[in-house]
Amino acid sequence: MTDTVRWLTADEQHAWRSFVRLQERLGGRLARRLQADAKLSAADFQVLVHLTDVPEGRRRFLDLSRALEWEKSRMSHHIARMAKRGLVTREECPEDGRGAFVVITPAGREAIEAADPLHVEAVRALFLDHVTPAELRTLARISERVVAHLDEEPA
Repeated sequence: MTDTVRWLTADEQHAWRSFVRLQERLGGRLARRLQADAKLSAADFQVLVHLTDVPEGRRRFLDLSRALEWEKSRMSHHIARMAKRGLVTREECPEDGRGAFVVITPAGREAIEAADPLHVEAVRALFLDHVTPAELRTLARISERVVAHLDEEPA
């Protein structure tokens, strides 16, 4: 059985490519600023944000990997690098011999607390200052709808 490809229209292709360019450029600029200003990679920052989003500063390794949409090996290598720098620790799960937790350290908290104001200013300067409140609300609705759909699909 041959499926018919639903090729993008000119408008769809323009919107999609514009969105991809926005993600690439904005992500790259934010990553460079984080590295220069806070000595954190974008990946470090993502991990630390996810750990500070929970009150105890600890998440199961696989839950963190799923939340970031990272492969298990990427997560393992990155957490090992962060642990060497003292930003996180990896703790075995006493209830589950195969499971582990990733836990933010005091140095990790200091790093994210120092990086946050710099990151917020960069987000404002590079993105938020260039969209209207109505556009921001529309973007939020679109993003939430697409993410909800992705969450329904198996990874």
